[in-house]
Amino acid sequence: MKKIGIILCDRYRECGGGKCFRALRERRGAFSRYAAEEAVEIVGYSTCGGCPGGNVEHVPEEMARNGADVIHLATGLIVGYPPCPYIADFKAFIEAAFGIPVVVGTHPIPLRYVETQDRLPFWERTGMKDLAGDLLAENRQVMASYD
Repeated sequence: MKKIGIILCDRYRECGGGKCFRALRERRGAFSRYAAEEAVEIVGYSTCGGCPGGNVEHVPEEMARNGADVIHLATGLIVGYPPCPYIADFKAFIEAAFGIPVVVGTHPIPLRYVETQDRLPFWERTGMKDLAGDLLAENRQVMASYD
């Protein structure tokens, strides 16, 4: 069984997780890396704590105590405006401090966000396209279904 922790952007702290849990169930977006027959369990779901991400120092430790094999940084960190400027740092810190692999993304990026960000300089300037590469490879019809 794969045990997964999810950290989302604090500005979406009221998010019920519907798109993330749907994507996990459907094995879409960053969850496509897990085979449909592989059992998965969410062992933690929390925000980063707000800029600059104070919870990132503590939440992964709790997730690790709950058996997390991997931590996903939610898609909202990528598609929000502006994109999270700390996401690469979060990934590096969690992997170094806790020894847990970090995957950038959860659900597919909604197509409307891709189309908007393609007209703006932020993803290119911040390296977000490199960080979110797997999510950007998703089928555009699937992305549209997450709008």
